[in-house]
Amino acid sequence: MTKPDGQNLSKVEFIALMAMMFATIAFSIDAMLPALPAIAADIAPGGVAQAALVMTCFVIGMGAGTFVAGPLSDAWGRKPLVYLGLAIYALGAVLSWMAPTFELMIAARVLQGFGAAGPRVVSTAIIRDLYSGRNMASILSLTMMVFLLVPGVAPLIGQIVTEAAGWRAIFAVFLIFGLLLLIWFGVRIKETLPPAQRRPLRLALMGDAVRQMMANRTVRLSIMVQTLMLTILFSVLLMVQPIFEVTFGRVESFPLWFGAIALTSGISSLLNAAIVGRFGMRRLVTWALTAQVVVSTGFLLFLIADLPGVFVFYLAWQWGVMFQGGLTVANLNAIAMQPMGHIAGMAASVIGSISTVIAAALASPLGWLFDGTPLPLVAIVLVLCLVATLLMQLMRRAEEAAPPDPIAHDTP
Repeated sequence: MTKPDGQNLSKVEFIALMAMMFATIAFSIDAMLPALPAIAADIAPGGVAQAALVMTCFVIGMGAGTFVAGPLSDAWGRKPLVYLGLAIYALGAVLSWMAPTFELMIAARVLQGFGAAGPRVVSTAIIRDLYSGRNMASILSLTMMVFLLVPGVAPLIGQIVTEAAGWRAIFAVFLIFGLLLLIWFGVRIKETLPPAQRRPLRLALMGDAVRQMMANRTVRLSIMVQTLMLTILFSVLLMVQPIFEVTFGRVESFPLWFGAIALTSGISSLLNAAIVGRFGMRRLVTWALTAQVVVSTGFLLFLIADLPGVFVFYLAWQWGVMFQGGLTVANLNAIAMQPMGHIAGMAASVIGSISTVIAAALASPLGWLFDGTPLPLVAIVLVLCLVATLLMQLMRRAEEAAPPDPIAHDTP
């Protein structure tokens, strides 16, 4: 692989580094899953459902930070925002580690999520600075593939750390992760936004950038579908541990099952990177959603009929949901970012903040629908995929009505 323009590191290392910046989010959420019972027993009197706020509040903080990270990176450059974000992330990890009460820990997790938004948003902006069109979609897909490997090992790491040193020690692991990422990024990445291309931090310019995005129908629809996809992923994260514990009685082996599913479903991103140049981003998203509607409908009928072998079918279904993530999220990001290259930082912020905050707000109450079976989760996924499929049809019509974009449609 060739080097990215203006960078000394190889394309492989660049993808790995961007993936780790993405993975700050997944690692900080998924590593907490095995610790929820211990947190509930220690400082969360509301049980596991209340302890799960350590995940959703992190996401809310990340969504809030996402909105400011992009504009600041457009004004100050990409690297300073990564440094600032990782510093805040590390501070949040230390405060969470030391928090004497659940309420203070939740506040610290919001701060940690706020900081994690820096590397998450800026990594997308850096990719857009260096790539466009289907090349960008391919890079995002490869990044997503590595990113999806993290949920495969994060719960196992969380379980090992919790059993060896207690659940608070997980925050020490987050701190070490953030420091290592800061060193890697600082040493290996050159600034990708020259001073001449930076936009002053003015409310009028920020408002104009948001108006530009909202005026583009394809961008609006892409954000809406991405929000639904993230709602699915957050809902799975909220319900997966209770399903393994209550429904199937496999809480001890949960990290292994979850890890195996995450690791093997990551091939979807590799597949997407290989075929997106041939079929296009929108078409692959539509195909993935249609397939999920069919599979989830079949599994829902299976559950209603109360047939034997539910655990095996559940594993296959959850694998399909995570496989779908690799075929949708990166492509939807690329679709929305493509016409916004001149405001990449702001665009990454708006896309990330809107989709993440709304998805977290939708998924949080959905998590309380768990009734001891996978049925509510399957029904949620089915409904959200049906709505997303309809929105993708509207996107197809919008693209057909718009003049062709040679950058977006040329095969790399």
